[in-house]
Amino acid sequence: MAAAEAYVAPVSTTPAAAAAPAAEEAEQAAVSSAAAATNPPTAARPTRLPLARVKSLVKADPDVNLASQEAVFILARATELFVEMIAKDAYTFAQQGKRKTLQRKDLDNAIEAADEFAFLEGTLD
Repeated sequence: MAAAEAYVAPVSTTPAAAAAPAAEEAEQAAVSSAAAATNPPTAARPTRLPLARVKSLVKADPDVNLASQEAVFILARATELFVEMIAKDAYTFAQQGKRKTLQRKDLDNAIEAADEFAFLEGTLD
């Protein structure tokens, strides 16, 4: 019987081949650091709004019998995004007035300016 030979993969000694794994590692590090910068870690809270409070608000509606955790989470996240969007729009109006503090008139202007806030017209009166 002949002795079994172990297969050894050939190793390239070209500089490009040696740089490829290092480039991949650098790219992965850059992607993960960019993701960390855009998505800051939220330790135990995936949302800023308390989910128990959102669930109690949902259950306060007489038409709602049950609300799953996924539905409550989606409602909380959608609310956060909505508040963030209207606050940013209102802040641009505050900046135009050379102010850093949002006022009611900034929210009114944001509601009037954006079509997606048309359903809010007249609610602040």
